[in-house]
Amino acid sequence: MPSSPAQQPTPDDPAQPVSDAPAPASDDHPASSRTATGPKSGRGAPGDPAASAPSRGPSLNRQILALAVPAFGALIAEPLFLLADSAIIGHLGTAELAGVGVASTLVQTVVGLMVFLAYSTTPAVARHLGAGRMADALRVGRDGLWTAAGLGILLAAVGAVVMPPVLRAMGAQGEVLDHATSYALWSLPGLVAMLVVLAAVGVLRGLQDTTTPLVVAGVGAAVNAGLNVALVYGADLGVAGAAIGTSITQWGMALTYLVMLGRRFRAEGVAVRTGWAGIRGHLTVGSWLMLRTLSLRVAILSTVVVATAQGAENLAAYQLTMTIFNFLAFALDALAIAAQALLGKELGARNLDRQEDRDAVRLLMRRLLRWGLGFGVVTGLLVGVLGPRLGFLFTDSQDVQALFGVSLLVVAVGQPVAAFVFVLDGVLIGAGDARYLALAGVVNLVVYLPLLWAVAQWGGAGAAGAVWLWLAYAGGYTGARAATLGWRIRGSRWMFAMA
Repeated sequence: MPSSPAQQPTPDDPAQPVSDAPAPASDDHPASSRTATGPKSGRGAPGDPAASAPSRGPSLNRQILALAVPAFGALIAEPLFLLADSAIIGHLGTAELAGVGVASTLVQTVVGLMVFLAYSTTPAVARHLGAGRMADALRVGRDGLWTAAGLGILLAAVGAVVMPPVLRAMGAQGEVLDHATSYALWSLPGLVAMLVVLAAVGVLRGLQDTTTPLVVAGVGAAVNAGLNVALVYGADLGVAGAAIGTSITQWGMALTYLVMLGRRFRAEGVAVRTGWAGIRGHLTVGSWLMLRTLSLRVAILSTVVVATAQGAENLAAYQLTMTIFNFLAFALDALAIAAQALLGKELGARNLDRQEDRDAVRLLMRRLLRWGLGFGVVTGLLVGVLGPRLGFLFTDSQDVQALFGVSLLVVAVGQPVAAFVFVLDGVLIGAGDARYLALAGVVNLVVYLPLLWAVAQWGGAGAAGAVWLWLAYAGGYTGARAATLGWRIRGSRWMFAMA
């Protein structure tokens, strides 16, 4: 589905690789604020880049909203794509819908693991932008686009071979397997475009533009729905038509971004070709971010396993509760995206050897945290008061409604902590602290998995099982993330992660 990243190189040379390795320094902060892709930034540099730092803008709140609101719109566009496709394919028959369900889960898992293409590009571009180095910002973005295209081609080629056996291993068989294989294979051409879209969105976020991705995603949603209806029913292509329509839409989005960014490259004299050094930098940071994402996926999948063992009613209630949790997460993700873009730009505009400039970065971080915590408190109250009364909208089962209600009460209490986690995650991604995030993700799993095991052994089923499961996830796992992220921001080393 379309988704809802000292020596300056010449225009013909690849940018220096982005690095997330911490620089040697004192216990609190290193001795240099050089970035891996350019010279030390901050006041005193030509053009006084600190003058354009977000914390010196006319209204920091307006800057946060200007990035977060369009980002939220773009994020919720992807579920709308999925909803439209499900409605279109659902009328073909049960086997078709089941096959697409299995195949789309596999494809979306691959795309989800590649989200680092956006998350590694955004902070690097933003830091150069903050330092007043637009050409270098675009070079880093160009390297990200080439990295995405190369990975997309590789994954599509591998997928053409391994998709059928993987789908069988996932349990698809007979007619369901036939439809799943058809959908997966026809989705592969669009995979290349989808990864390019991720990288392009990362570039634009780094350039402080979240409105363009919203427009492209919105148009893509409309085009995708129209194409799928025409190909599935008009051309009578069935499940394959849905995948073909989505692939065409993804390529349309990718080409739109490439044309737009190509104009910027030409305006700044940035060559289109790249080199291995720039791609290697993205892959280095990306590998850490992929480990971070993988740890999140393992946590969710492990939670589903325990919910499944509690019985059908508990699993149904878990699915409904996670749907609400994920919807709230879109808004928090939008704040995290604003944090990535603004923190990256702030760090690029500052001389981090100076205490006052480090304090300015902390000022921005605290403002973002206040926004997140405020949102967490408000949504927690709303979910706690209204959520348990709205179960009838999702299911007719009284038992599932009851389990859904008690689960939402736990989610409501945990919303402020979740907000703290999402915003700090964005802050550290914006600082390029990918290695720490990856290692912290492993630590969080070490804390969480024993809690899940205990719930599976002694939590039982029914209301008690649902409460214990969500206490483990919203309390234990999210709490572990809050602790590891909160510990990191106590000092200043995270500000130098890309130094």
